[in-house]
Amino acid sequence: MKLRITSLTLFAALALAGNLPKQTFTGVITDSMCANDHKAMNITPTDKCVRECIKHSAGVRYVLFDGKKAYKLSDQQTPEQFAAKRVKITGTLYQKTDIIQVDSIQAAK
Repeated sequence: MKLRITSLTLFAALALAGNLPKQTFTGVITDSMCANDHKAMNITPTDKCVRECIKHSAGVRYVLFDGKKAYKLSDQQTPEQFAAKRVKITGTLYQKTDIIQVDSIQAAK
């Protein structure tokens, strides 16, 4: 009986997750360690700092910083080409985890 209830709960959660709307998010691709302040690392230019933090620091990931908050990104490969640049991301935000399920990333105008 427990297995059946767990399966039904999981199925319901997945069904609800499928109903989350796609949104567009605008901000700067950065890293989860520095976010919007790269001065402490003393690595310039900023895009180099972002890439170095990702490459050499365990647990540091690409994020989108919108000026107030940093959102984790499901895609950790595409953001590399946009390091320290302003972008528009289309995807789904999972508010409990602050993760954006990335569908696409493009340079913002």
